[in-house]
Amino acid sequence: MAEKKTRKKKKGKSLVIVESPAKARTLAGILGSEYDIRSSVGHVRDLPKTRLGVDVDNGFAPRYLVPKEKAAVVKELKKAAAGAETIYLATDPDREGEAISWHLVEAADLQDRPHQRVVFHEITKDAVLEAFKHPRTIDQHLVDAQQARRVLDRLVGYKVSPILWKKIRRGLSAGRVQSVALRIVVEREREITSFVPVEYWTIDVDVEKAGVEPGFSVRLVGPVGEKKFQIPNGAEAERLNGLLGSSAYTVTEVKQKPQSRKPAPPFTTSTLQQEASRRLGFTARRTMSVAQQLYEGLELPGEGQTGLITYMRTDSMNIAESARSEARAYIGQRYGNDFVPPSPRVYRTKAKGAQEAHEAIRPTSVARDPSALRHVLSRDQFRLYQLVWQRFVACQMADAILDQTTIEVNAQPGAPDALSVGSEKDASKAFLLRVTESVLRFAGYRQLYEEMRDDDEEEEEPPRALPELAQGDALRSINVRPDQHFTEPPPRYTEATLVKALEENGIGRPSTYAAILSTIQDRAYVKREGRTLFPQELGFVVNDMLMEHFKDVFDVGFTASMEEELDEIARGEIAWEPVVREIYEPLQALVEKAADAPRVEEVTDELCEKCGKPMIKRWGRFGQFLACSGFPECRNTKPLDSDGEPEVTDEKCPECAADMVMRGGRFGKFLACSRYPDCKGSKPLLKKVGVACPKCAGDIVERRTRQRRIFYGCAKYPECDFTSWSRPLPEPCPQCKGILVAVGSRARADGQTTARCPNTDCGWRGSIADGDRELVAATA
Repeated sequence: MAEKKTRKKKKGKSLVIVESPAKARTLAGILGSEYDIRSSVGHVRDLPKTRLGVDVDNGFAPRYLVPKEKAAVVKELKKAAAGAETIYLATDPDREGEAISWHLVEAADLQDRPHQRVVFHEITKDAVLEAFKHPRTIDQHLVDAQQARRVLDRLVGYKVSPILWKKIRRGLSAGRVQSVALRIVVEREREITSFVPVEYWTIDVDVEKAGVEPGFSVRLVGPVGEKKFQIPNGAEAERLNGLLGSSAYTVTEVKQKPQSRKPAPPFTTSTLQQEASRRLGFTARRTMSVAQQLYEGLELPGEGQTGLITYMRTDSMNIAESARSEARAYIGQRYGNDFVPPSPRVYRTKAKGAQEAHEAIRPTSVARDPSALRHVLSRDQFRLYQLVWQRFVACQMADAILDQTTIEVNAQPGAPDALSVGSEKDASKAFLLRVTESVLRFAGYRQLYEEMRDDDEEEEEPPRALPELAQGDALRSINVRPDQHFTEPPPRYTEATLVKALEENGIGRPSTYAAILSTIQDRAYVKREGRTLFPQELGFVVNDMLMEHFKDVFDVGFTASMEEELDEIARGEIAWEPVVREIYEPLQALVEKAADAPRVEEVTDELCEKCGKPMIKRWGRFGQFLACSGFPECRNTKPLDSDGEPEVTDEKCPECAADMVMRGGRFGKFLACSRYPDCKGSKPLLKKVGVACPKCAGDIVERRTRQRRIFYGCAKYPECDFTSWSRPLPEPCPQCKGILVAVGSRARADGQTTARCPNTDCGWRGSIADGDRELVAATA
């Protein structure tokens, strides 16, 4: 009898499901062949696109569907799960990631299969292996919080947006949070428009001590002993100018003290978006896209697919002890022990509802110096990684120490009969003048990095050390300089300052900032020019209608309170259905009331040439247009122009040689044949920049990518392929006589443009005066 052979049953692989292919590749290099790692490519279930998808009569139960484009993905995941020993759900470590894991279980029927949740905040070997040692179940409280947000957004959007479609035009949207962001931008613009400047003056006096160089300037504080002092007009400034010009100056006090400056904390999502906007000119969407790439992992020589930064959607400032220790060791080795503070720096998050279990954004290893990775990262990846790396290392460095010197000077006016203005009373008054300078003694963290402020347009002149002076020293005035000023309105928002405002007001959360900013721009409510956000006419119209009929729903405080309640759901303190009901019931009443509101339109003096009825301004897909008030009996429409007719240009139609006119379209203005619809000739409206193409001498024109990003190219494309991301300038390079391009998009306060030569063999860089555009400075 043949001996029966026993075979050991082969143990199946464990299945790991993540969101993205890049993340899957990185995990594969860490976990090895024992794991089958698959990607869901984002969400696998969502609410339907064409209907509400929320059962408002049965506890607001959402009705999720697997989109057609995800059916194949779900089928493959089911198949992979069937033969897996254990299923690990390794989606991102936030509420949305938790919800994706829950949806994967539901969509792929994994309820009866052994499945566990693993969470890690950086994709490194140690962090991932440690996470797989401590798997857990899906946190239903986090899932409920994300469901509540999704349902709330759906109810607000699907109930309010149709009102905008009927009263303004189709295609508009009114998101629960985006509408609050729009309101903030619009109200700031109106604040700027209604601002009335107030005149005020300052007076600086250049003084010196005999035999001591250099001289220095002191600013008038006011009469000695007077706390509130201002110079409201030129007459008062001239009077004080006369008094100070004839005064005797004496040093009354010299104060010297050291001042320490602490480094900025490590990045959170909002501060990363703000600093990337200030320093790199990145939009919030671009910042998060590049950060996602750095987090999920890139191919590094000798290391394989490696995650470079920790999870980038976070509002926590926590830092792992191991990361702090690594940073301190690196700082001591690279910069010396003087740059290592006595104890590690610990930061506490100030943001409301911050998830302290998370970490701040930091490099996964300080040892990966950005300079060593320059050749393997794209330009955007390198710049953002360098920013994250520098900020984190600097946050663990010693304070910067400055020597601050304050000098107070008394000015005693001369005898009354010697004065051309003033009175005997003025002559008896002594005036206090002051100057304060801080000089860097020890760079500390500034050796590596210093945070920018929103008002940092240009580098300030470095402070100069004040001369050695003592109390009682006599000074001589060299010049008295009155300067006129006017109070300025608050600045318009940039993406950086709007994100800051949203965070300060408790609006949105780290995962939503980029989407909020993108939506209000994609909907043409707000336009970004350079770094500045300008509300558009459509944005004003939409905001005004929302404020008229849904003011309480889109109130800043109310929206912030909703975010706090979502946090309470995530902590398991309250159920999600009552929170949704709290918004829905009053919202539904407002929607029913707003349905009777009149359409947003304006009657004009122009009469319809077809039926004689007044023409009215209405909003269409491509902006405002004129429509007959007799609609639907009369369907006459025409483009809106100052005189009611399309603007005729000098361009000729390429089809029939007739004059071309300016018209508006989905992507802005374009040129169309004046004989339309008999002739349908058209061509893009090219904005010339007044510079000849260096390749073919044709005109360089402004163009836009599909993502609406501005670049510059030759008008003879495709015959000529010259392009430039930077704006070409009319002046030739003073060294090689080639083309010059502008550096940055912001206007300088001194009325000049910073320029550079793109020719790498030349490399000239300097300044060009705006207006007459003369070459004023040159530094190779």
